[in-house]
Amino acid sequence: MTQERRSLSAGSRGASPHALRLSQSMRLMRRDVLLTTGMSALAILGGGSAVFAQDATPSPSVPAVDPDLMRFMDISHCLTDRTALNAAIGAALYAGIVQATPQRRGQIQALYDLKARERLITASELAKAAEKADKALKDAVHDIMIAWYRGVAGGKVVVYRSALMFDITKDAIYPKTYAAGGPFYWTTKPPEVARPTGLPALSPSPFVVEPT
Repeated sequence: MTQERRSLSAGSRGASPHALRLSQSMRLMRRDVLLTTGMSALAILGGGSAVFAQDATPSPSVPAVDPDLMRFMDISHCLTDRTALNAAIGAALYAGIVQATPQRRGQIQALYDLKARERLITASELAKAAEKADKALKDAVHDIMIAWYRGVAGGKVVVYRSALMFDITKDAIYPKTYAAGGPFYWTTKPPEVARPTGLPALSPSPFVVEPT
């Protein structure tokens, strides 16, 4: 190292600052290469067993899917008539529902068993069969639908922009506080939306005015 510094001092006389910086960078690069090569050799010669032992360590197991959440997602797919729902949002909605109303856990299990036993496919079929089997299941269906379409579970907002009520009308209107269109998009006439022709699957429920 001392000899290298002396040679640098001797060779740097009269050299430009750029040449000096380039020379120093080349020396540092050469030193890093030598250090890396030496450590690699030590790892091969003396630390090979440690490397093999590390490779032999089993990878951490994938966490098992919560069966209660799995049943909730299956019922949610049926009631919303959708094949794709966000699992992370589903987990948050399910947690909010059962935390606010613990009996919903057993009712969701009952809905799942009813769907499997009767081989129900559509939301209308499941809702009608659920209310006929147990009047209490009607409230469970309401909670699930409110959670997905309004993003509210247990009286608390879990999601906003991803609530399904906005997805239904995304070609016509945007969620409040969101301006997804161009300048003055609100001045153009929105597209016509066909009036629903289906009939409700559940019996009428009391109208509740929620605080705003």
